[in-house]
Amino acid sequence: MPFAIHLLGLAVFAQGTSEFMLSGLVSGIAGDLGVSIPAAGHLTSAFAVGMVVGAPLMAILSRRFSRRGALLAFLVTFLAVHVTGALTTSFAVLLATRVVGALANAGFLAVALITAADLAGPHAKGRATSALLGGVTVACVAGVPAGALLGEVWGWRSAFWAVALLSLPALAAIAWAVPAGPPDSVGPDAAGPDDARPSVLGELRALRSPRLRLTLLLGALVNGATFCTFTYLEPLVTRVTGLGSGWVPVVLALFGIGSFAGVSLAGRVADVRPLPLLVGGSCALLGGWALFAVTAAHPAATVVLVLVLGALSFGVGATLISQVLYAASEAPTLAGGFATAAFNVGGALGPWCGGLVLSAGLGHRAPVWVSALLVGVALAVGGTALARRRRATAPAPSVPSFRGSGRCGGAPPRP
Repeated sequence: MPFAIHLLGLAVFAQGTSEFMLSGLVSGIAGDLGVSIPAAGHLTSAFAVGMVVGAPLMAILSRRFSRRGALLAFLVTFLAVHVTGALTTSFAVLLATRVVGALANAGFLAVALITAADLAGPHAKGRATSALLGGVTVACVAGVPAGALLGEVWGWRSAFWAVALLSLPALAAIAWAVPAGPPDSVGPDAAGPDDARPSVLGELRALRSPRLRLTLLLGALVNGATFCTFTYLEPLVTRVTGLGSGWVPVVLALFGIGSFAGVSLAGRVADVRPLPLLVGGSCALLGGWALFAVTAAHPAATVVLVLVLGALSFGVGATLISQVLYAASEAPTLAGGFATAAFNVGGALGPWCGGLVLSAGLGHRAPVWVSALLVGVALAVGGTALARRRRATAPAPSVPSFRGSGRCGGAPPRP
């Protein structure tokens, strides 16, 4: 993989830390700003909504600039809103900074995904996606637990300051390593001069592809399952499993370690055998979420399943992202925006569903059951589509011919 892809992963690490760290800060934010835990959980949903809306819009906006210029502008905005979030005493302002930060993050990730895919070459989109999303998993391993630890020791605001500081070296790395040319002159997939690019409407027409729409839907469902439980993992661990608050960074780190392993392994398979990986991984996810819901009161089971479910969730999720890039070949600049938007539809849907069942008084295990349900729906939808495709491509059954049998009407001869 080109070194520039790993440097893009550094910025994704900072942004992933911001996106996921609220799972360890929900209680602190709720107590400090005088809101309920489900309301604080909506900060994650707000971020995801901003990602959904921002991904295609920011990808379209970025067409006017070089990729390096667009990436730097998005990252500067991201840094500024985290400084604002660290200083505010208003939940409404904090909520607004999450939306603006999400718009910047969406634009960055949309451009970074397609930049990494172009730099890696036309047949290595899975590897490029895994290398880039390695920044997200490292955020789960190190950034999110560190944010939870900072929140425990110095308050949740210190985690926001840490994300702002992490963005500074990423800015310098992108300015140094990412090519400054227009989007279609970055890598081996270069299409030619700027006026040779498809129009925005031409790229949006790629959404007519049934394969692309199906992949986007499956990505939203699987990611919704991940975020539904992950957003409320801290109260689950402390109030159901019975572990102390000091264990929260450890459990989050285990989820991150599993995520890193899942993304790394998926990157080796996603370009050559995506279907077996997606089917097998999704079936394992369905069973894993259900088992976690049943055994959440047992610390040993929680520790093991958090690790395993992190690997499965991100392995399947990264593979679906790479399949979006393959399916959106007619949208060379918006493919990353499609992928980012779809996965953050899940990122908004999951915490909202989790907060809904919590507000209904169904207990802290309820979000885990919702995660299992979302994966089950994904399997049902994907299985139905696969069965229809196989029926459509199956050869028509041959009709035996009995000409020359000497029997009227072509009736088959008697045995």
